[in-house]
Amino acid sequence: MRVVFMGTPEFAVPSLKALLDPTHHDCELLGVITQPDRPAGRGHKLTPPPVRLVAEESNVPFFQPHRLRDDPEALRFLKEKKPQLVVVVAFGQILPPDFFNYPSLGSINVHASLLPRYRGAAPIAHALMNGEKETGVTIMKIDEGMDTGDILSQAAVSVGENTTGEELEDILALKGAELLIETIPGYAEGEIQARPQNHEQASYAPRIKKEDARIDWNRPAPQIHNRIRAFNPWPTAVADFRGERVKIWRSQKLKENGEDLRPSGRVGTIAAVGKDKIVVECGRKTFLSLKELQLPNRTRVSARDFVNGTSLRPGELLT
Repeated sequence: MRVVFMGTPEFAVPSLKALLDPTHHDCELLGVITQPDRPAGRGHKLTPPPVRLVAEESNVPFFQPHRLRDDPEALRFLKEKKPQLVVVVAFGQILPPDFFNYPSLGSINVHASLLPRYRGAAPIAHALMNGEKETGVTIMKIDEGMDTGDILSQAAVSVGENTTGEELEDILALKGAELLIETIPGYAEGEIQARPQNHEQASYAPRIKKEDARIDWNRPAPQIHNRIRAFNPWPTAVADFRGERVKIWRSQKLKENGEDLRPSGRVGTIAAVGKDKIVVECGRKTFLSLKELQLPNRTRVSARDFVNGTSLRPGELLT
């Protein structure tokens, strides 16, 4: 089968590599469409997206349009390849109908949720923010809506209470690649019948903004914990400490009755410090243990090293 792949970030790489692996199936990867190079890092050096790097290493032709709708060369690139199927994984732009309708088998997408739940740009972060114990991946046909196309296949994964966004993304990227390879043959041969989504059960996962990462200590501890792990690695939960912004990479819920803690009534107060924890008072008389933190221009450190390095004492405040 003749395939064109569209994707951009690291999440898309396992699916691209699976399509490149001839032992999995009979797909012929004809070309890759990915986003343009972007400035990255402290020096803002122009950096190619991960998908482009894999395409270059594999000698696969690639094209980087700034905007599909405004670049006729992108559609010309697609039509020159004459694909039977377009596979899309986290491309980063909405496909115009000329794109997803051009191949004889249409276009399919690997989405990081169990649709119709968490349609949108940030399904992994929102699943973690909401404390989901299960999520998954969906292979769907692309239509004109936002993740509204018919479902071809799904696979669920369990989510641990301390799983971070980075960890869950890695899990779902591999699961999505595996499911993609399992789904394509049956779809091409007509053995897999697409089923419509139940739109009444839809929920949405809009793009995360950097300002979302500031911790509101008035929230109860479980909500703050879920947001800390959802924002790891980006945009990373932050609070102010001694006039500096501190990043909080990891936290952990406290076991009930496992701590003798009395609320002070002031959220953000350091209630206790220990060998491997920093306990902070949160809303509704709850407490959260911070496990990994980072001061400006410093490396990420454990709670123990943070306490030792700052001489942190109970009663200090995070805002």
